Amino acid sequence: MKNEILKVLYEDNHLIAVFKPAGLLVQGDASGAISLMDIVKEYLKEKYDKPGDVFLGLVHRLDRPVSGIVLFAKTSKGASRVSAQFRNREVSKNYTAVVEGIIEKENNIELYLEKDEKSRKAIVHTETAENALKASLSYKVLHTEKDRTWVKIELHTGRFHQIRASFSYIKHPIVGDSKYGSHIKYKEGEIALCATELSFKTATGDKEIKLSLSIEEVFHFS
Repeated sequence: MKNEILKVLYEDNHLIAVFKPAGLLVQGDASGAISLMDIVKEYLKEKYDKPGDVFLGLVHRLDRPVSGIVLFAKTSKGASRVSAQFRNREVSKNYTAVVEGIIEKENNIELYLEKDEKSRKAIVHTETAENALKASLSYKVLHTEKDRTWVKIELHTGRFHQIRASFSYIKHPIVGDSKYGSHIKYKEGEIALCATELSFKTATGDKEIKLSLSIEEVFHFS
């Protein structure tokens, strides 16, 4: 992915929202692989002819194998305002996923999740447990086909690997997510999960911005 094909979904003086393809890191790590932040910084440097380093604030993340909308801050003011919105749960995030098996109706999933640093997985508990945090989400069925179901997911809490662990627990792992028990092959380094909706307020003026990706842009019905 090069900056000339970066998909910018929203931009103002303080914030920029872009589409992250699955398989791309949001932020660079020890591997040295190019990240979405690298690409957005290059885009801003070229667009505004900025010398030196470009400020770009990271206010939330998506897992590497997940695609979807990612919001960055272009200024320290933007970073402070939007980070506060995330902390106060004033930001709305919805996801679309393809899961294994047929789900016939909408439901809620409430669990307690513990982050295992060694395995980099979320351990599921059905009751309160030490180091486990309550995790809650709801989902609606969008489409069923053969041996899989398309669902729209609304997060009520933001826990590590919450969606992946929750659907694995109900025996409907996300397609391609072998880490959580999926047996259906998907694209290498990707899982069928996308952050398709994001609502937030601007850093100045408190105008509400609602961004969305159509399901056709993300997953295709065959």
